[in-house]
Amino acid sequence: MLLCDEVQLLRKLPYFAEVDTCKLKLLAFASERVTFKAGQRLFTQGDAGDSAYFILSGSVEFLVSTPDGPVKVSERGPNSIVGDISLLCDGPRSSTVQAAGVVEALKINKDYLFRIMDDCPGMTMKMTRAIAERLRLTSSELDQVRALQKA
Repeated sequence: MLLCDEVQLLRKLPYFAEVDTCKLKLLAFASERVTFKAGQRLFTQGDAGDSAYFILSGSVEFLVSTPDGPVKVSERGPNSIVGDISLLCDGPRSSTVQAAGVVEALKINKDYLFRIMDDCPGMTMKMTRAIAERLRLTSSELDQVRALQKA
């Protein structure tokens, strides 16, 4: 895929919609295109967060560890980003994310993402709002899973 194509894909994320094209080119150039097979993990709950993944195609499942084994709590598809929360919080991954089928993604390094965030406060605000909304939805989904487990 050409660099300009990857820039256009990144621009589909609301985070990057207004980011300068030159900065997106730098981010796209520094990103790594990766492919995952069905069931392959992008990352595991508890791992350190050193990168985020922009899902180009396919879908991923979010799993959380429970005493009874892993429980699927969410799923995301193309044009979504995963792994960004642990980057911003500088903490461990809160869930395991694995490919539901074949997944193509751009792996975005933490350091390069932070460089762009430093230069683009508007992007940082959009990212913070989007993460807060996802956390709210995830919290609601976890409550539903807990209710089902008790039933």
